[in-house]
Amino acid sequence: MITDVPGVLVGHHHRIGDGWATGTTVVLAPPGTTGAVDQRGGAPGTRETNLLEPENLVRYVDGICLSGGSAYGLAAADGVMRWLAERDRGFQVGVEPHEVVPIVPGAVIFDLPRSDWGNRPDASFGYAACEAAGTAVEQGCVGAGAGAAVGSLKGGTGTASERVGDFVVGALAVVNARGEAVSFDSGRPYAADHEVAGEFGVRWPDRAASVPGRETDLNTTIGVVAVDADLSKAECRRLAVAAQDGLARAVRPAHSMFDGDTVFALATGARDLPAAEGPFGVTTRAAALDELCAAAARVFARACVHGLVSAVGVAGVPAYRDVWPEAFE
Repeated sequence: MITDVPGVLVGHHHRIGDGWATGTTVVLAPPGTTGAVDQRGGAPGTRETNLLEPENLVRYVDGICLSGGSAYGLAAADGVMRWLAERDRGFQVGVEPHEVVPIVPGAVIFDLPRSDWGNRPDASFGYAACEAAGTAVEQGCVGAGAGAAVGSLKGGTGTASERVGDFVVGALAVVNARGEAVSFDSGRPYAADHEVAGEFGVRWPDRAASVPGRETDLNTTIGVVAVDADLSKAECRRLAVAAQDGLARAVRPAHSMFDGDTVFALATGARDLPAAEGPFGVTTRAAALDELCAAAARVFARACVHGLVSAVGVAGVPAYRDVWPEAFE
């Protein structure tokens, strides 16, 4: 899970039923965590992403807010800010400990058709997700993935991690894409070959199937990749760039004009990469960063598969397990 990266916590809050199918997921970062972002889709819904550009002032972030509700759902981050401010977490702007501005970048998915109009996350969702944050991460139709859909099937929230030498790289993905995540000729997810030690818990079928398409092409996959390395903002952004490669392996097509695909990166700073010193220092550090980036792509792809296979049918959108139930026998 992404929480295998020490200090990273995840919380979900959602409503499903009675005209609701949406929610919010919060990734809380330990103090001193560098943040970055890579945005590739043509229809993003984001908050505080310009702040994360390498040339801008603020380096450290306190949390990332991922939410349903399209642009309305950006309001969930207000609740995350309030929760953090109550704990004196944020960018110090005054002499008193409580005079802080919490740094909470965020992104949203388009899931409005799964709820009655007007039912979308607000600040209370973000606050409740923070209250629920911990190291155990539920997957599937939870948090921001409650109303997600990927291609013709129900999407959801998934997570994965990998150890790279002394470092841990983790990812959390909210899979809500225009493209498909599975081949309907075989029932095999496109990123199934990334599986580690039977982690997906299914027996892949070899059977074609068909599912009616959805009524809208408006989508967006969002997520976070994290590592316990001390990275600059520019190096951290390379991690987010690489994670987008994992999305492209898991979803076909990815990054369309109707997706707002956005991936945040967090580097907690707990462990040092080799310093860029001496005649080969820059190359040595770049090679170490490259290994982390390669892992970021793999774990994000795996997180996408977890989001797919963990989901259940919601609001009339069938899940993978509904189409290929034998995979779970």
